[in-house]
Amino acid sequence: MTEAYIYDALRSPRGKGRADGSLHEVTSVRLSAQMLDALKERNNLDTTAIEDVIWGNVTQVGEQGGCLARTAVLASQFAESVPGLAINRFCASGMEAVNLAANQIRGGAGMAYVAGGVEMMGRVPMGSDGAAIAVDPSLAMNTYFVPQGISADLIATKYGFSRDDADALAVESQKRAAAAWADNRFANSVVPVRDINGLTILDRDEFMRPQTDMQSLGGLKASFKDMGETMPGFDKVALMKYPELERVNHIHHAGNSSGIVDGSAAVLIGNKEFGEKYGLKPRARIRATAKIGTDPTMMLTGPVPVTEKILADAGMAISDIDLFEVNEAFASVVLRFMQAFDVDAAKVNVNGGSIAMGHPLGATGAIIIGTLLDELERTGKGTGLATLCIASGMGAATIIERL
Repeated sequence: MTEAYIYDALRSPRGKGRADGSLHEVTSVRLSAQMLDALKERNNLDTTAIEDVIWGNVTQVGEQGGCLARTAVLASQFAESVPGLAINRFCASGMEAVNLAANQIRGGAGMAYVAGGVEMMGRVPMGSDGAAIAVDPSLAMNTYFVPQGISADLIATKYGFSRDDADALAVESQKRAAAAWADNRFANSVVPVRDINGLTILDRDEFMRPQTDMQSLGGLKASFKDMGETMPGFDKVALMKYPELERVNHIHHAGNSSGIVDGSAAVLIGNKEFGEKYGLKPRARIRATAKIGTDPTMMLTGPVPVTEKILADAGMAISDIDLFEVNEAFASVVLRFMQAFDVDAAKVNVNGGSIAMGHPLGATGAIIIGTLLDELERTGKGTGLATLCIASGMGAATIIERL
């Protein structure tokens, strides 16, 4: 099988996903095109060698509708001959774009791809595309549908995580993110976003709240308690699926859940021939990829079974992994991952995660792969695993090996 290598990975800083966010006036297409152009310029890339641009995006309506990947290509300095494919695997869309590109290369379908994603959550509201699983009553009842926040609280209830457990993880995420920025650990990957005059709009993640502590989080109201306990009463739906639980313990709030932000990321993936032909040195090998379906009610436990699957496929054990990136969609997701594998917290999200810096849905999967690669290079470690939970009950994972 042909090996697939990562030649470069970059991302935008993440802007607050609301009207006063620094990236609010930047369209999804424009931000995506800037990431493509940065990849081209950094690598002196002959874009006619790119087989396809595979771009993850969750809310595919309005400016993010159509085939955003192809539109971004046309808005960029890429050759007209490069096609584009827009994909949606919810929160793992950016990772699935990378995995799909890698597996295309492994199968011999071209020698180089650009993969990544974008989400402008302040411009295109989450959920504005609709979803049958949520709005079709017959389907929602048959799958015991509940919103993700209820699922996160359900995980905490079933696996015994307290509000203090979740808040402590959130405080640590903020602390690690602040330390990473102070130490310039993202300098190799973050590409400043500029306006049409070339002036910098944003050059660092702006969602972070480094002053966060247990006391400040303790004053926040549980975000999903009302929707769970009153109309429409999603707790009752969840307990129909899990009757062994007496009640749902609501521990999540804005401070220990992922932030709503705008952002984009891009990864250059190719085979050995591509690097040799264009004088590029690979930074990592994509060792394995995996995806899996899980219970759609608890929904967010996917990182556990997909990690089991990818390790089995790769012939590896959890002890073979030096560093982990587990998307901080909600604190309980990461807590459950560490509990399931008895993983040292010092190896997980060492530079903070989506609780601190935000979760631009379609881009996050590509972002955490790049973050993982940077940290492997910084520390001289060998192998890393990135994984995300996914709406409606799925999981995705990627294992990379530093070269």
